[in-house]
Amino acid sequence: MSLGSGEGRWEAELRALREELRELRAEQREMAKAIDQLVGTFRMLATHLGIAAEPYVRKESGRRDSDLPGFG
Repeated sequence: MSLGSGEGRWEAELRALREELRELRAEQREMAKAIDQLVGTFRMLATHLGIAAEPYVRKESGRRDSDLPGFG
């Protein structure tokens, strides 16, 4: 095995790994866009169904148990 052929294999492997990394990053960007679209869709549905007209705001009362059950 000569030094040149070993370096050539490493360079080829490195190029292949860089290409795979580029592809994975592109897929991540596509997935992030899809997730943003899903979040937007769920927000619209929740608003349309009256489930989430406003963001959750903690009530300002003296009783702690009047907030959410199980959260103390």
